[in-house]
Amino acid sequence: MADLAISPPRSDPTWEFSIVHNGIITNYKELKTLLVSKGFKFETETDTECIAKLTKYIYDQDPHIGFTDLAKAVIQELEGAYGLLIKSVHYPHEVIAARKGSPLVIGVKTQRRMKVDFVDVEYADDNTALPAEAASQNVALKKNASDFLSPSNTLLGAPDKSLLHRSQSRAFMTDDGMPMPTEFFLSSDPSAIVEHTKKVLYLEDDDIAHIHEGSLNIHRLKKADGSSNVRAIQTLELELQEIMKGKFDHFMQKEIFEQPESVVNTMRGRLDIKEKSVTLGGLRSYISTIRRSRRIIFIACGTSYHSCMAVRGIFEELAEIPISVELASDFLDREAPVFRDDTCVFVSQSGETADSLMALRYCLERGALTVGIVNVVGSSISLLTHCGVHVNAGPEIGVASTKAYTSQFIAMVMFALSLSEDRASKKARREEIMEGLSNISGQIKTILELDQPIKEMCEKVFKNQKSLLLLGRGSQFSTALEGALKIKEISYLHCEAVMSGELKHGVLALVDENMPIIMILTRDEIFKKSLNAYQQVIARGGKPIVLCNPDDPEFKTSEAQKIEIPKTVDCLQGLLNVIPLQLIAYWLAVLEGLNVDFPRNLAKSVTVE
Repeated sequence: MADLAISPPRSDPTWEFSIVHNGIITNYKELKTLLVSKGFKFETETDTECIAKLTKYIYDQDPHIGFTDLAKAVIQELEGAYGLLIKSVHYPHEVIAARKGSPLVIGVKTQRRMKVDFVDVEYADDNTALPAEAASQNVALKKNASDFLSPSNTLLGAPDKSLLHRSQSRAFMTDDGMPMPTEFFLSSDPSAIVEHTKKVLYLEDDDIAHIHEGSLNIHRLKKADGSSNVRAIQTLELELQEIMKGKFDHFMQKEIFEQPESVVNTMRGRLDIKEKSVTLGGLRSYISTIRRSRRIIFIACGTSYHSCMAVRGIFEELAEIPISVELASDFLDREAPVFRDDTCVFVSQSGETADSLMALRYCLERGALTVGIVNVVGSSISLLTHCGVHVNAGPEIGVASTKAYTSQFIAMVMFALSLSEDRASKKARREEIMEGLSNISGQIKTILELDQPIKEMCEKVFKNQKSLLLLGRGSQFSTALEGALKIKEISYLHCEAVMSGELKHGVLALVDENMPIIMILTRDEIFKKSLNAYQQVIARGGKPIVLCNPDDPEFKTSEAQKIEIPKTVDCLQGLLNVIPLQLIAYWLAVLEGLNVDFPRNLAKSVTVE
């Protein structure tokens, strides 16, 4: 998405320092201002380049500084979330890895069995910490400090087993005490490492790992309360897909239950509740241009299309710009008119969806500003668009998208909040939405506690059914569409989403006491209109399952089955309402004995037209 793609970002044209970074540095503006004043020239708009140039700036002040001390000095200046790797020509055969708020795992590969399965942690404020040089080669230290074995003796002398646990560095050795060649693999996810080695070490927040000459040191600036003094080397016993599933039976189930964390990851480093501000780094340079757009066109397919539908209302309200939401295939079929002063937003989990990519090229040819909202860094849509937002939901394996939907929803709400930042008249509304976003994670956790009751309801109500109606109105129609799609693609049960206002225009003919119906009736400004559809269904003998807010007086005396959803801001209610529908789709499929993660005839990334 940057104008100039330099990967990895570098400190200078001679590549003195290069950085690999996953996360967001929230104070990068201040760092960039400082570095520009010191004469540094920036080649990209990325926050990562600030880290590279800051590292060089600190190194230039003291060229004799050790790599670990340099890393500590850099990290003390960084704010935000990061998984970070630093390489330098000044420290050949060495690498620094650091983590804060973004996962980082080190894989350890040796030819023979390792003697120990942990690495000690060194603290900057701990006087007992051993210097890395003294502890190198992981030779157990003798009781007398003068008895350090020299490097030449290291290769021959057997370690003193009683003192093995006191060594701070870990150069991995065999059972007979001999050093052995070691390979290290660094990744944000063990799934990328497991094909190389099953021995992994998870870094904790604020850990700084230093890999050099086959040994591994782990440093910390200060000791956290209750934190362990060692990092255990764990064995990944299971196969790749099993590891990633964890305690869950299916990826889809795992991904549904990951949503309290994935929505936080989408907001991390972007939403500041205290300051009531939103920072989307990928859009910063273009936000004023987008505000001047004639209209904003959202273009997507499938679940991503539904997430666009869900946020259309709040975009119109906050940005006061005409919004249209298009299915990519239909948009292309019509050859819809696009103008230079349009902004076209492409939403895709994979960033490789063929129809969306073709629509993107179509819009680029016509000179429109293009924005990508994707979950895969480096995907085609992220590379071809002018700017964009990384959804940051984490890898999604199940074909049926769950956590990507809720994270896309939140990313686009934050986009709308950014667009309306300059409107004083929207201040109270924006703050209300931000407050709602700060509570979303906990509310999703509350809904996930309904998992077993929903399973039991699926067993009783939907057994042997051939069809299902899902009714919603206003912003909840998109929730109904998404719920219906999940039920169709996973459980193969025909399910139709109906706009409640359209019920009397034909669909009411389907309603009787045998037709299973789910109605979304959480409170909002059009609740009374939605209630009208509910009363029509009841009058025809229908027995709807109602999604409503807790203790809603309208349904206290009703015999209808209720799924109670916590109340939030009206424009965010769809985030919560979709969770029980995901669980219903999941349990319907499980009860039928179907392959939940890989439904027939479907693929995760639709790369064909």
